[in-house]
Amino acid sequence: MNNAWHLVYDSFDPAEEMLREALCTLGNGYFAIRGAACETQADDVHYPGTYLAGGYNRLKTEISGHIVENEDLVNMPNGLLLKFKIEGGDWFKLSKAEILSYRQELDIKQGILTRSVRFRDKLKRETSFICRRIVHMGNMHIAAMEATITPENWSGKIHIHSALDGTVINAGVARYRKLNSKHLNPLETGTCGEDSLYLVVETNQSRIRVALAQKTNLFVDGKIQNPIRRVSEEEGYIAHDMDIAVTEGTPVKIEKIFTLYTSRDCAISEASLDARETLNHTTTFAELLESHTLSWRHLWNRFDICVADGPRTHMIIHLHLFHLLQTASFHSVPLDVGIPARGWHGEAYRGHIFWDEIYIFPLLTIRTPEIARSLLLYRYRRLHQARLAARAEGFRGAMYPWQSSSNGREETQQLHLNPKSGRWLPDNTHLQRHSNAAIAYNIWQYFEVTHDLAFLSKYGAEMLLEIARFLASITTFSKKRKRFEIRNVMGPDEYHDKYPGAETAGLNNNAYTNFMTVWVLRSAIKCLNILGSKRKEEICESLNLLPEELEHWHKIISRMYIPFQDEGIISQFEGYNDLREFDWEGYRAKYKDIHRLDRILEAEGDSANNYKASKQADVLMLFYLFSAEELVEIFRGMGYKFKPDTIPANIDYYLQRTSNGSTLSNVVHSWVLARSDRTRSWCLLKEALESDISDVQGGTTGEGIHLGAMAGAVDIVQRCFTGIEFRNNILYFNPDIPEELKSISMTIRYRENWLAVTCDRETLKIASERCAVGVIMIGFRDNVHILEPGNSLVFDIVKGILKLEV
Repeated sequence: MNNAWHLVYDSFDPAEEMLREALCTLGNGYFAIRGAACETQADDVHYPGTYLAGGYNRLKTEISGHIVENEDLVNMPNGLLLKFKIEGGDWFKLSKAEILSYRQELDIKQGILTRSVRFRDKLKRETSFICRRIVHMGNMHIAAMEATITPENWSGKIHIHSALDGTVINAGVARYRKLNSKHLNPLETGTCGEDSLYLVVETNQSRIRVALAQKTNLFVDGKIQNPIRRVSEEEGYIAHDMDIAVTEGTPVKIEKIFTLYTSRDCAISEASLDARETLNHTTTFAELLESHTLSWRHLWNRFDICVADGPRTHMIIHLHLFHLLQTASFHSVPLDVGIPARGWHGEAYRGHIFWDEIYIFPLLTIRTPEIARSLLLYRYRRLHQARLAARAEGFRGAMYPWQSSSNGREETQQLHLNPKSGRWLPDNTHLQRHSNAAIAYNIWQYFEVTHDLAFLSKYGAEMLLEIARFLASITTFSKKRKRFEIRNVMGPDEYHDKYPGAETAGLNNNAYTNFMTVWVLRSAIKCLNILGSKRKEEICESLNLLPEELEHWHKIISRMYIPFQDEGIISQFEGYNDLREFDWEGYRAKYKDIHRLDRILEAEGDSANNYKASKQADVLMLFYLFSAEELVEIFRGMGYKFKPDTIPANIDYYLQRTSNGSTLSNVVHSWVLARSDRTRSWCLLKEALESDISDVQGGTTGEGIHLGAMAGAVDIVQRCFTGIEFRNNILYFNPDIPEELKSISMTIRYRENWLAVTCDRETLKIASERCAVGVIMIGFRDNVHILEPGNSLVFDIVKGILKLEV
């Protein structure tokens, strides 16, 4: 890893290959290909997965006497399979060759993956093999590869096998392998010209027809060769086999280009026809590379964040942004897809969409609001399904699922496997009603940044009001407390799903859920007041939202119950303080890694439900999402006197009782410590940045990156250290740059204004690009300033004053 734009591996390590394949995935928001070597097929070392954004399929499996149905992100046909062997030898395979040198390099800036190998076979023949690949960021249907084979001390023949493989199954996650995994039915294979082949498959439940077309050409000294091509064909698989004579020291270049279309695509006639037509219009790898890198340059103009902490930190920030943009790009805008917690990088979590969006949206909303808007529309299109789900549970409004994929039904599995005990256990995580509040939060933050009244009026308000209606409907009034409560839920913690000894799942008065319910109700009422009178009347009529219901919301806002312990500690849920303290020191000594403490305890016949032990931030999410001023205001509205000076005590209390079983933990913990304990905050940020690249959870990243943690870690640099907030039509800055970071520079977009932001420990400069948009309000400390397009504001951070206005 030699600079801020390259992820480099200088040796081949079979044990690390799955991790590297995930981290070196290439994608463009429409489809993604794991960074497996082109000559490999799935085995104990490699897993060359290809994933289509939103490409889901459902299958049923019998487990422990139960029929369960799971909807999976499907491993689509492999379009990059390219094998070769030297005459008289075996197919090239790293594990069977003597490796003389090895280098794998991901060029993050240009979206190019290169692997260079020098090897010696059993006959002492030495060969160089260099392979470069792209998934085109300009044309979402194209991927391309250039492989160069150079015989270094021999001459002879090379046999080349270039294939489209539709026989693949879903086998990328070991704990899912007992589930049915064959999602693809082969439909058609064929040739389309001398150098081209095509393959058509269909998912066997969702009926998505997927077509790939490829062409493979050979070059020597820049001249195209015309070898005899033999077609190898079997059900779901088609390949070209070619032989070419090579001379010592003379490279042979193989160019393979393939296209991918589906029956869901816009502006097509038929997937196979369009895949072949697009392939016919492609030229060379070099020309595709040029347009591809141009598209990446344009993206980095918006997304690059420069820091002065050294190349590794800077490189990881770039890597995280890179994977975000490969998951959600401008190609995502016309698609009906959400943003999955594990990216389109593997099969973990089955490619489902969770509340992790709340960590991801900030990077998109203030740079590419078009993408953020499209992701919110994914939720809007599933509003009807959310209404049906609420009604089925006896509630009103819209209840969005904990896990979502194709049509928005609840995709949380009924049973989940504990790999430590081998037991299949009930999965109660669907009780995390706070996922609805996360959607509402994303809607409101999007509006604060963009002031997109058209979106709010047509889509956002309806979602926000229906989520508010649902959350209000799950509250009940306690005559004893004379306050509203929410019972039988789970909080973000996830370890606690019921009380010790209880037969039924659910906890009462999770503080985060109760607080967020109040925030959603307040925001929904504010949203109504923003809409024009005619639209307000229309939406109230459409939803049958009467003044009596709004009055009920006001009562909940003013009388919601929040459990507290002594000395201002917010209790995670009612009864939390009655749980036993956990022997953290003893279990760390016994097991070393206790990230997944819930699995350890269940394997011992115990349960995390018995202890004050959390997987990840729960109460602390309040300090992550809201400023002290906002917390005081909302608590005051509920009738509580919340004191900001209790925040450090709350943070310390829960940090001591969290196992960090989620990669999101360090993100939240770093954020909430940023103002009170900068040294510890910086250390936690560094740990958060290392979560995936160093696979701190011991094997999970190979199954798919953790996109929420990746985006959340970068967002600490973007918003936490700069003190960016969006409130009441004002863009606030309150920077506090860590000494280790030195400086930050980036470009953001606020209400159509492009702002160049540069900040160190002494000076903050905000420069607005000259364009035909309105002025914006910039808040710095206690003062608000007007910033006109083309002008700049410079602040003295130490003195807390405006230094220069130009």
